[in-house]
Amino acid sequence: MGYGWEGKLTKLVPLDKEKHFDNCVAWMNNPEVTAWLLVGDFPLTKLAEAEWFDARSRFSDTEIIFAIETLDGEHIGTSGVHGIDYRNGVAVTGSLIGRTDLWGKGYGTDAAIVRARWAFEVAGLRRLFSAVIDGNERSLGMQRKAGYEVCGRLPQKLWKRGAFRDEIMTTLSRERFWELHGTG
Repeated sequence: MGYGWEGKLTKLVPLDKEKHFDNCVAWMNNPEVTAWLLVGDFPLTKLAEAEWFDARSRFSDTEIIFAIETLDGEHIGTSGVHGIDYRNGVAVTGSLIGRTDLWGKGYGTDAAIVRARWAFEVAGLRRLFSAVIDGNERSLGMQRKAGYEVCGRLPQKLWKRGAFRDEIMTTLSRERFWELHGTG
């Protein structure tokens, strides 16, 4: 019997503090990993990460955070569906691959596809939104491969590493996802 939702390269599993916590603390304190995230410019203590972990490990009907693992169970990142609005069928998504040696190898794209399949098939959502900081070509490329389309730009919205940067907004509809990736 499988555990989690599987793709071709990854599976999304529930966060497990014993298995995933230390990696998350290390990644959130790695400037290379957080270079394009909204977090990570200030040191993150184990206590602060434990509080975040404990809050996300409880059931929530508006947010779910998955650990991203390889098919053989190695923890390589996290992926979330945030602000789930069942009435309107929408949510905001995001992810990170903390293992920098695996960047550019398709793990992020696969995890985004698995996450979208979960959001559309299990949560019954109709549209997902996401965003990237202008200049984060790797993340924008991953989103496009998963089917997200650019839908807007918020000029100089975000301060990151010494400059105000644009936020590029993206979206993925259930219909486009089925068109590109088929139904389960």
